[in-house]
Amino acid sequence: MTPSDGGSGEDEAGFPLAAASERDRWPALRKRSFSLSGHRTSVALEQEFWAALEGLAADRGMVLSALVAAVDAGRAPGRPLASALRVAALVRAGLTV
Repeated sequence: MTPSDGGSGEDEAGFPLAAASERDRWPALRKRSFSLSGHRTSVALEQEFWAALEGLAADRGMVLSALVAAVDAGRAPGRPLASALRVAALVRAGLTV
């Protein structure tokens, strides 16, 4: 349904059309899977963060999976892995206080 035919103006997922166009402005998340401490886990981050993390891994002479394992081992209890990875990317970029 569309606003012109009396519909609610929602996209196929039920989001208001304004929200759908807003979503298009944000980068899509890219999911990657890793084995950490013997468990398979997936992390979804924006491509820009993955690129920064790949650069950080290269700077350290590591593969991305080793960097993710190192961040996982060093993150504070209760901090989500995705958040810890984003912070690591920001630290590499010099954007933390």
